[in-house]
Amino acid sequence: MKRVRPKKRFGQHFLKDQNIARRIVDSLDPLGSCNTLIEVGPGMGILSQMLFERSDFQTFLIEIDKESVSYLKNHFPDWASRIIEGDILAWDPGSITKRPCALIGNFPYNISSQILFKVLEHHHHIDIIVGMLQKEVAERISSAPGNRTYGILSVLLQAYYKVEYLFTVGPEAFSPKPKVSSAVVRLKRLPREPLGCDETLFKKIVKQGFQNRRKTLRNALKPFNLPDHLRRLSVLDQRAEQLSVADYVLLTNKLTEHWKK
Repeated sequence: MKRVRPKKRFGQHFLKDQNIARRIVDSLDPLGSCNTLIEVGPGMGILSQMLFERSDFQTFLIEIDKESVSYLKNHFPDWASRIIEGDILAWDPGSITKRPCALIGNFPYNISSQILFKVLEHHHHIDIIVGMLQKEVAERISSAPGNRTYGILSVLLQAYYKVEYLFTVGPEAFSPKPKVSSAVVRLKRLPREPLGCDETLFKKIVKQGFQNRRKTLRNALKPFNLPDHLRRLSVLDQRAEQLSVADYVLLTNKLTEHWKK
């Protein structure tokens, strides 16, 4: 069967190393209450084959590339009904299952951050994510407070998920070879629900802080018009990357308490 031609516009770098593929699939375990798995951007199906062999969950594929969809349906005729042509960024996992689900994939580098923001939109629905990302992105989302790579996505993902950097993958594992190294991460949804603060305000504070990350939060949060007694909070002496999720929750609650008075 003719191979799929990698397309730059989709950021396609097809994984070809079977051992790496097996390690990625094995990183799903345990899946807990998830009985539905969605693979993002399956390409030529190196992960799909291993996933379809599993009987402990149902696997669905979502792929934007028409050529890949055609290849996959020919290659996996028994599962053709589970191969969806679509854009993950415009797709709702609830269209497949109303129960908690898991996500897996070799995420295209050009939209990997957008996929993770999409995960955040559906964090109540997506329990586990195992994904291949650009190494730089993987390091960023798994970094701890105080690290220069710690940013908006780090805080927002760690608010809802335990983020684990699993292993690094070199360019030689792909066709064509990317110019950067990759890494596999695993995200497991934390048991805390809800977050314990006004989540909309929480996100606004995080984003405002990191948009001015060289400033202390006291200066970065000026648009919030903090009253004097809140401006004296010691946490505001720090910069955005120095605060943990718990610090941001505390700060959010302080502002909420003030505005309710």
